[in-house]
Amino acid sequence: MSGNEGKKAPYVVPIGPTHPALKEPVMFTFKMEGESIKDVDFAPGQTHRGIEWMGMRRNPVQIVHLTDRICGICGVHHTLAFARAVEQIAEIEVPPRADYIRTILAEFERIQSHLLWAGVAAHELGFDSLLHLTWRVREQSMDVIENLTGNRVNYGIVQVGGVRRDIVPDQHKIIEDCLSTYEGLLGKLLDLFLHDRSITLRCRDRGVLSRQQALELCTVGPTARASGVNADLRQDYPYCAYGDLDITAVLPDQHMGETRGDVYDRIVVRLIEVGQSCGIVRQCLDQMPSGPITGEEKLAKLLAICKKARGEAIGRVEAPRGECFHYVRMNGKESPEGWKVKASSYSNLMSWIPMLRGEQIADIPIIVASIDPCLSCTDRVAVVKDNSRQIMTKEELHRLSVEKTRRLSS
Repeated sequence: MSGNEGKKAPYVVPIGPTHPALKEPVMFTFKMEGESIKDVDFAPGQTHRGIEWMGMRRNPVQIVHLTDRICGICGVHHTLAFARAVEQIAEIEVPPRADYIRTILAEFERIQSHLLWAGVAAHELGFDSLLHLTWRVREQSMDVIENLTGNRVNYGIVQVGGVRRDIVPDQHKIIEDCLSTYEGLLGKLLDLFLHDRSITLRCRDRGVLSRQQALELCTVGPTARASGVNADLRQDYPYCAYGDLDITAVLPDQHMGETRGDVYDRIVVRLIEVGQSCGIVRQCLDQMPSGPITGEEKLAKLLAICKKARGEAIGRVEAPRGECFHYVRMNGKESPEGWKVKASSYSNLMSWIPMLRGEQIADIPIIVASIDPCLSCTDRVAVVKDNSRQIMTKEELHRLSVEKTRRLSS
């Protein structure tokens, strides 16, 4: 707590740059008055891995395998955004069937991502039984992804010009069984999350982000939609097969009759979107056209097309956390001249500040988690007060959150 010697409230509580509650290194600095957060600041950018630097020394066909590793949760969306940018520059036409397969995989990725988040949220609130339920049912979507792509993470399914594997009729039953399971469970999950008194007390009117703030901060995805912003690239800027499908953005007032922009509304949006993704996959299976799954089967010819490409483009997709885009610039050489990635979490980080101001320290884990940040972690945080130093672990922060739940429930 530098510069805080001899001062009374507000005192400073730093969390980060590495901490188990953060899934990627970022430094939070909280100004506290008792249990109340008076102000907060954060400093991201401490986990640059040089993926773009590595990519600019490879050809586009090789880069798609790097894009798969930008995020362990939404690899399909990163590869899809990059591939779409290259396809625009090189004027490669993706076959309709490949677009439908890409859409199915993107929606299964959204399902497993939202269920993963729901489990994390339950854990932060002290409901580990609900964590285990959501993560257990999430396994079925991971099994389907593994069946379709051959991998549970780093799928390697999307390639420039199409996909690497088809979906054959024998796999339809596996997909249908999974969708039926989720559609049957969705009501139970909604009941457990939305009708539990403790979750309501912990999440209603906590971490509020107004619609105006969401617009001014350019938030994206479920974070923006939970504040009433009617924005979804699948609806507003259709790509892949989304232009053929019936899709409207999920907003809280459609299901709750009002929008408050709090943690509770972020739960509503993500759970309803699980059901929406099931419906999208069903539409894709019903309407999937026949035909090839790649615009150019011969890899050498595909590389030659990419090598001649000149120009720049942006590939945009609606990832589970919101808009993700890749900028690519080609100049007639084997490697791109420029490649920049803007992941969804980057657009949502600034919303932490209005969400956290005025809240209590025990609410930090669930509010920070409510935007589903893609942040990594290490198990410690330093708290320095009155020239004394103490280490606050993940378990202690989690204990504070659970104790607050119990106080409210008693």
